[in-house]
Amino acid sequence: MERDPDARRLAWIMHTAFFLLLGASLARFLLRHGWEARSPWIVVLTGALAALYLLGPVLGTRATPRRIAWLGTVVAVWVVLVVLAPSFAWCAVPLFYTGLRTLPPRAALGLVALLTVFVVFAQVQLSHGGWDPNLIVAPPAVAALATGVFVHSDRQAGRQRDLIDDLIRTRRELAATERREGTLAERQRLSMEIHDTLAQGLSSQQMLLQAADRVWEADPATARRHVRTAEAVAERNLAEARRFVHDLAPADLAGGAGLEEALRGLAARESAAFRVDGAPVPLPDRTQSALLRIAQGALANIREHAAADSAAVTLTYLDDQVVLDVADDGRGFDPVEKPGGVRGHGLPAMRVRARQLGGTLTVESTPGEGTVLSAAIPLSPLPFPQES
Repeated sequence: MERDPDARRLAWIMHTAFFLLLGASLARFLLRHGWEARSPWIVVLTGALAALYLLGPVLGTRATPRRIAWLGTVVAVWVVLVVLAPSFAWCAVPLFYTGLRTLPPRAALGLVALLTVFVVFAQVQLSHGGWDPNLIVAPPAVAALATGVFVHSDRQAGRQRDLIDDLIRTRRELAATERREGTLAERQRLSMEIHDTLAQGLSSQQMLLQAADRVWEADPATARRHVRTAEAVAERNLAEARRFVHDLAPADLAGGAGLEEALRGLAARESAAFRVDGAPVPLPDRTQSALLRIAQGALANIREHAAADSAAVTLTYLDDQVVLDVADDGRGFDPVEKPGGVRGHGLPAMRVRARQLGGTLTVESTPGEGTVLSAAIPLSPLPFPQES
């Protein structure tokens, strides 16, 4: 099937024109000649040509062996019809378009030339021997005009596709550059934070404990004071470590935003649909964070690899678990051949996140039929993360 709406529209116009010309040609023949010896053959061949032409959209537009064999059969039946009844000659115009869409350029031009010869032959037959220059000039002119318009339109469409590909590639490169810069900036920020807080605190603890060890026997009071000071430093460091963990949580969940709100915002940014099923219940922070990270990874896979027209995110609250489904209508893949998915670490990381909360992650996909990723997390998660 054509994905371009304009190409689909033009194809339907050509199909309609073909059947109108075919019906008009049959009507003209019967009105002019009545029912004679060749009339049954004309009717049968007209029906056969119509039936064959209807198979065209089913076979697609690519130059596959089946498509080429179909086109050859259609042209052969049309040629026989034109020899028996020249009235069918102008059905060649939609066949010009079909041949140009299906065959390589040289083969398509050869087919157009062949069809044009038979159109000229038919026009000469219809003139009953009278000389008319238009009968010789008009068919080649129409064929040249149709071919030129098609080639020009095809090249314009090709250039537009190239421009779109360049824009998409540039956008991906810019996004990758921004991610790298963001990663480097975040690493620098974290290194400075760790150096100015945790590292300094650990260094102070080490010095205090070493000082306590040196005076442990001679001055126990001073040693205990050093230990208490080291304990206070450790407490502050623990608070800093917890702050780091909180800051590294997904930004969409910062400021008290709930999982539904975060998923809705993520889906909107990725042009995906979002729906909530069931009665929402409060979820632990770890569960919300894991489900949001899984959704981010799944939508990133769709954006980068699936070539999908649409995607949908569904959050479902059941009696004993919460389920996140991310579905797309993209190219899909074979999970047997690629058990880890398209990305090297994406799906394994998602499975680890789900497993750490006692949940499961499943992927259902078929080449050409899209992918559905489902993460199910119990509503009463394990008190401690499971080892992966």
